[in-house]
Amino acid sequence: MNKVGSIEDSMFRIQDGCTIMFGGFGGIGNPPTVINGILEKGVNDLTLIGNDSGFPDIGIGRLVSQGRASRLIVSHIGSNPVAGQLMMEGKMKVEFSPQGTLAERIRAGGVGLGGILTDIGLDSMVEEGKQKVTVNGREYLLESALTADIAIVYAKKADTFGNLIYETSARNTNPLVAMAGRYTIAEVEEIVEVGELDPEMIVTPGIYVDLVVQSSGVDWKWAWE
Repeated sequence: MNKVGSIEDSMFRIQDGCTIMFGGFGGIGNPPTVINGILEKGVNDLTLIGNDSGFPDIGIGRLVSQGRASRLIVSHIGSNPVAGQLMMEGKMKVEFSPQGTLAERIRAGGVGLGGILTDIGLDSMVEEGKQKVTVNGREYLLESALTADIAIVYAKKADTFGNLIYETSARNTNPLVAMAGRYTIAEVEEIVEVGELDPEMIVTPGIYVDLVVQSSGVDWKWAWE
């Protein structure tokens, strides 16, 4: 099965009002070519789920800065002041989730669980509106699992079936995100034939990936220099 397609193919499923989950940390590991495609298509009213809101001009932050998102589910927005401004002006809703909790909620969604139990956030503003569960005499918050209409990830290499290999820190949350989308798009630097990847290096099995697209290059580097 050959899952390789074009950026135009990837845009077919991304529509106004959809939920997009993205891999990456501070812009590193966000799929820039796919994000550029979303900007060019003019999609609006998006719910974005991922570690953070990137930088104003890098990664997922470009969608936020241009007002394309109506809601974020993230662990922080500190690197993108535009996100904070939109939140304070009531133009964008932001749900904060502690970073480890957020990662586990995404993982839970990817493996089909309904949620997770955690004691992180008890007796703080994090617990507001959430159900509490007692197990073996200990109290926990019930955090719902997270899934998305579309998951967009970035990888170093893919074969034509969608098996993915990541490079160092650009791996970050991408493997979890790839599992949690109803339709997963992988932007990659290099595409090879099935059998050319070292099986021991594959992190995301192709069964989780629906479409593989060739990257046009990244725009992360300056952010962390």
